[in-house]
This record gives sequence, structure tokens and C-alpha cells, in this order.
Amino acid sequence: MADWDLKKLRILRTLHELGTVTATAEALHMTPSAVSQQLTGLAKALGVTLLEAHGRRVRLTDAAQLVLRHAEAVFAQLERADAELLGYLQGEAGQVRVGAFSTAIPALVVPAVQELRRSHPGLSVAVREAEAEAAYELLAEGSVDLALSLAAHAPTPRDPKFSRGALLADPLDVALPAGHPLAAEPGLRLADLSGEPWIFGSSGPWSQITTTACENAGFVPEQAHAAADWSAIWAMVAAGMGVALVPRMAMAGGVGAGRGVRERGSDGVALRVLHADQPRRHVIAAARRGSEGAPGLARVLAALRQAAAAQPPGEETVQSS
Repeated sequence: MADWDLKKLRILRTLHELGTVTATAEALHMTPSAVSQQLTGLAKALGVTLLEAHGRRVRLTDAAQLVLRHAEAVFAQLERADAELLGYLQGEAGQVRVGAFSTAIPALVVPAVQELRRSHPGLSVAVREAEAEAAYELLAEGSVDLALSLAAHAPTPRDPKFSRGALLADPLDVALPAGHPLAAEPGLRLADLSGEPWIFGSSGPWSQITTTACENAGFVPEQAHAAADWSAIWAMVAAGMGVALVPRMAMAGGVGAGRGVRERGSDGVALRVLHADQPRRHVIAAARRGSEGAPGLARVLAALRQAAAAQPPGEETVQSS
């Protein structure tokens, strides 16, 4: 294998750019004889003629032009390596763009951003609300660096474009009207609600999550009302119009009128933690494959995992009257 000496290749490139040995020597703070000596050594190492006389000047041979084409690719790769190394060494600064579904933003992303402001104030996070399909489109095209979604609505783990990791198994609790006969039932199970009117979305992820959870508990839910907005769902439950599954992240982040579930005092809703058949939805974070080791991205992922670990446990009953 030929000896590709980077220092000598840079001398050859400079000669190609400036045209004369004298100008090359001045630009590189060398003597003309040193430039000639280095280029002679490069030609010997590569086994080709690099220069030929052209009047009182020298001209690069076709072999030299070929060498330079490959050398430029090497120099460009080294520049990229230097940039990545600098990013690794100076990972305290920069921006990470996060696409996340609605309930993940107040429950996970906002606490992560707050922690990063304290621990890494030079690292900023730009947040963009996006449901799973849109989030992965944004991730693939480079518009976001990290996508938060539900595992059930993410690309397969075999997708070569993305790397993904679990963040949280988010429990689903059930909201009942406060005066419901089962509101204070000990050991409440999802299967106990098989005959109830249900409130959930008419289509999309939340519809699938509710129907799948109920089917796993042994029944098909009767959809009495269709809604995807948590404030609307909560208001209908409070009015005695049906029951609904509520993700615990939505409780932590707050639903309806800007207030968290645990702070409500007059909503007429009993929020119950289910028992043996409690469903969960799995939240994942995905990045473009190969990028997950970038220092800024790694710090954001660590902050998100910390926020996920800090999610409050479910309370046995949260009831308002």
C-alpha cells in the first residue's frame, strides 16, 4: 500500500492552488528546496511522477491530479472528524430539536428542559408538537433530532433509519363520575367496566389504545361519545356521560382548564388506579441511527429519562364531588 503522507499531500494541494514552488514555499513558511524535497519524497512513496517541467514552471501530472482528487476526500473526512470531536469536547453548547406528542410535552419534555437549563445552560432545546407519523417524517428529513412517540405507533425496531429506546411505561387510569357505583369499589379492574358507556377518540392512536386495552381485558368497549381533547373527555365524565381511560402523564401534565387532575376540587370525577388488568402505553424516544451518541442529544435523552423516572405513582383514588 502506498504511503499517503498528509503533510506532503497538503503541500501538493497548495502547489496546485498557487501554481509555483516559490509561492507554495512562501504560503507554507518553507524554503523552495524543502517544498521540492517533500514532493520528491511523496512521488517516491506513491510510485508515480507528480510534477513535470513546463517552461520555467512545473505542472502537475495526470497522476498528481488523481492523487489530489482522493486527497480532497480525505481532507473533507478529516474536517468532519475534527468537527465531531470538537462537538464531543464542547457538548455544553448547541441546540437539540425535539418532536413530541402532546401529553409528553408537559410531563417529560418540559421537566427535562428545566433540568437542562440548570445543569447545561448553554444547551438549548427546541420543541415541536407532533404525533407519531409526523414526528418520524420530521426526524427522517432532519427537521428534528429526537422524536417522542408511543411504541405502538412507531416504526419497527428493525427500521435501519432510526435507533430507539424505551422511556416510560405510562399506566392508564380510569376516570368515572364521582357518584358512580364503582367509584369506590376496592380492587377495581378494567373488566368491571365492560358494561359502561365509554368516551374515547373516533380514530387515531387514542382510539386504538382504548379499544386494545379493553379487548385485552375481555370486552369490546361501547363508544358513547367521541373526543380526543382531555378537557372535553374530563368534562363529559364529570357530567356522568361515560367513563374513560386517562394516561397518567396527562394527569401529571394537567388536563383541562390548565389545571392538573390532582388539583381539581369540584369536577365531579373519581380517578381510579386499576389493578390486575391495568393497561399501559409505552413511550419511546427515537433518533436517526448513528446520531444518538452526539453529546447534546445524549444529554437531552438523559434528562428525559430522569423526567420519566420522576413521574409520580398513581394514587388509589382521586375523587372530587
